Amino acid sequence: MIILLTVIGYFAVLMLLSRITARRADNDTFFRGNRRSPWYMVAFGMVGASISGVTFVSVPGMVMTSGMTYMQTCLGFILGYMAVAFVLLPVYYRNRLTTIYSFLHDRLGSRSYTTGAAFFVLSKMTGAAARFYVVCIILQRFVLDRYGVPFPLTVVVMVALIWLYTRRGGIKTLVWTDTFQTLCMFSALILIILQVMSQLGFSAREAVQAVMADEGSRMFVFDDWVSRQNFWKQFLSGIFIVVVMTGLDQDMMQKNLTCKTLRDAQKDMCTYGFAFVPANLLFLSLGVLLTLLAAQKGTPLPATGDELLPMFAASGQLGQWVVVLFTVGIVAASFSSADSALTALTTSCCVDLLRRPDDERLRRRVHVVMAAVFVGFILLFRLINSSSVIDAIYVMCGYTYGPLLGLFAFSLFTRRRVRDRFVPYVAVAAPLICFAIDTASTHWLHYRFGYEMLMVNGLLTFLGLWMLREQKTL
Repeated sequence: MIILLTVIGYFAVLMLLSRITARRADNDTFFRGNRRSPWYMVAFGMVGASISGVTFVSVPGMVMTSGMTYMQTCLGFILGYMAVAFVLLPVYYRNRLTTIYSFLHDRLGSRSYTTGAAFFVLSKMTGAAARFYVVCIILQRFVLDRYGVPFPLTVVVMVALIWLYTRRGGIKTLVWTDTFQTLCMFSALILIILQVMSQLGFSAREAVQAVMADEGSRMFVFDDWVSRQNFWKQFLSGIFIVVVMTGLDQDMMQKNLTCKTLRDAQKDMCTYGFAFVPANLLFLSLGVLLTLLAAQKGTPLPATGDELLPMFAASGQLGQWVVVLFTVGIVAASFSSADSALTALTTSCCVDLLRRPDDERLRRRVHVVMAAVFVGFILLFRLINSSSVIDAIYVMCGYTYGPLLGLFAFSLFTRRRVRDRFVPYVAVAAPLICFAIDTASTHWLHYRFGYEMLMVNGLLTFLGLWMLREQKTL
């Protein structure tokens, strides 16, 4: 009941914010926030939107299998955000884009434009469903199972709540709700860490020393080139992950494009890019402290890292206040990523695929359809997920975002036109070839591709477009 009441109270605050921000809302408000968002609010809210419930659950548990090596990827994030800020944002602002994929229409052609938008819809729907699956399954396991509530009903109700507070104000509402949700998430994280330190009997200095001395605190791997945790693989992958999952993602860029000027958007991007290092360091440190607490109490570690934090927090082992904090943290993180995904999917479908950006009635209908499809993807993800959720997302990212990386790289770094009608075939063929390469490599060389598959996929798409290039230039 504590968890259930916390979710209800939290949602009531979101509805209040939605009501305040959605006054006199139209399509320009929904899609672009009237381009009046303060950059510092966008930056703070974007931290929460980018982290999501997956980070809240999966990252602390990573220390069980790979230590703190995820920080290598986070260091790559910094360079990735700088690339987005100073390479991509100027292009988007110069062309005054509502969706970033309309750039492909002007540069390559109509089919390239549709292909880019379609891959975004597939990528975002898949990734957002995986992220939101986390909060749904935790509420189901720790609360709703005992009342006999079926999992599909849980998913429908949770997505319906998101639809309710985003249906009018869209991106303008999200700038404000994301700020509130990020504040809730980090407050919950810090208070949970303090409670775990109290249970261990550590002062702040002792906690830092204990984390640094633990074998799970290893960050850098330079000596094993085959390992998926090798520094250069993770660092370079981190750069490209940000470029595609932020810079080429309508969901992440839509909020940045609501800033008043390019300079404001760049300040916003760089600020929250640097914030990822201390934020993820806190999550990983919490994971180390939880393993120390499990050893102290004689509690066996869970089978998967995704269950480490829920095992302690949602079960009440750290006290009822931590149950509330954990609920607030994971709901805040999950809602802040799922609500923006639903808004961005609606925007891209109306503007990019249906080409009717001024039709408010159509936008409302598409918003409902996207919510329904979102429910279906979450239920599908439950059937196929068998690994760490955050790992699964990055694996899917490698296959679905790779064509976007290749399309934008060709558009930005060459001046060639392409045979536009063949572009969809290249975009579909590249992920299939990547899957074949990964399968053969695993079977014959005993090497399985990790996050670096994204770069391979993007390169194959770029080469395919280069083969389709026309002689004339811009």
